Amino acid sequence: MNSKIPVISFFTGGGFLDMGFEQVGFKTVFTNEYDPDFVKLYEEGMTSWALNEKIKRQYKIASTESITNLSPSKIESLAFIKGKPKIWGIIGGPPCQDFSLNGTKNGFDGERGKMTMVFFNRIKKMQPAFFVMENVVGMLRKKDTKETVARIIANNCSNDYYIGKNILNALDYGVPQNRERVFIVGFNKNVFKLNHLINSSNEIYNLDFPLVAQKYPNAKKKYNWPKQNKFGETPVLDELIPIELTVANCLVTKEDKNNRLANIDEYFPLRRNADEKKKINEGDTNRPSFKRLHRYRYSPTTCYGNNEVHLHPYENRRISVREALRIQGVPDAYRFTKDISLTKKFKLIGNGVPVPLARVVAESVLNIVSDINNFITE
Repeated sequence: MNSKIPVISFFTGGGFLDMGFEQVGFKTVFTNEYDPDFVKLYEEGMTSWALNEKIKRQYKIASTESITNLSPSKIESLAFIKGKPKIWGIIGGPPCQDFSLNGTKNGFDGERGKMTMVFFNRIKKMQPAFFVMENVVGMLRKKDTKETVARIIANNCSNDYYIGKNILNALDYGVPQNRERVFIVGFNKNVFKLNHLINSSNEIYNLDFPLVAQKYPNAKKKYNWPKQNKFGETPVLDELIPIELTVANCLVTKEDKNNRLANIDEYFPLRRNADEKKKINEGDTNRPSFKRLHRYRYSPTTCYGNNEVHLHPYENRRISVREALRIQGVPDAYRFTKDISLTKKFKLIGNGVPVPLARVVAESVLNIVSDINNFITE
């Protein structure tokens, strides 16, 4: 396929999932974000990244309406100016707080949880050639929500789509973060013939979705990760641990400061008992809050907000916006100005899909939709 395959992005946020898809050759033709501050951050961050990549495009959020208020015809009119093509997709990560093991746990009864049902309803009505949905693993690890997800898929798209499911850890794909996420993918049976990938052992998730190989398989258990060191000590890096899987690879350097890299000095101050934080060991990440990262270890899941605070390994401060972006695998060319609150910046970063993980999923989708042998010929 010579032209870029268009995708519609729901719950766009900072565009991290979109970026992964664009990196391998897709093109986002519609974006949707309700939060006005996220809209500004997305547009600035994605446009600055595109400029660095020599992509001649000004990124704009196409609609700021809630997806519940957007009809399929309205979405398609905004996405496909020259008419809807045969091959196009829908991607998105509906808000996950109602399913998170550390969140509200309201499941599908929560307002955010209902957005998952809306997402699949749009799949049913719009019939894209493929779709990708990302969410927290709590959605499929709790019996009640797992059964509800299966029922939603059965009611909306299992008859029309080959459905696949994978639980992936970003750490296995070169991201310095222990972050598990579920990806549900679908390929339209009226477009593709994928019987050679069918696994008959499961009625709903019947597709053996072939993923790009893990860069560091089973990374969490494979390496001799350091435990804790007293704050101020200098630990030694085990030479077998890939540096790109460590927080050290994400920390602001003297060179970053000399180059005046954006967002390196943006972090919340330690307002209370700052000296007391020095008693927290480097690598003490089992605490409910003020977890001090270890420079030679991966980060816990970035989910900033409420009491989730990550401290710099050897400086007595919280991590910066730039460091958080790097932990999410976001290129340094993606930049923010300072006219939006730090709270919103960290929330947007924590909500996103690590870009290298998004790219792996996108590449896997591309491998299927680019193979002419997978298409139904008329």
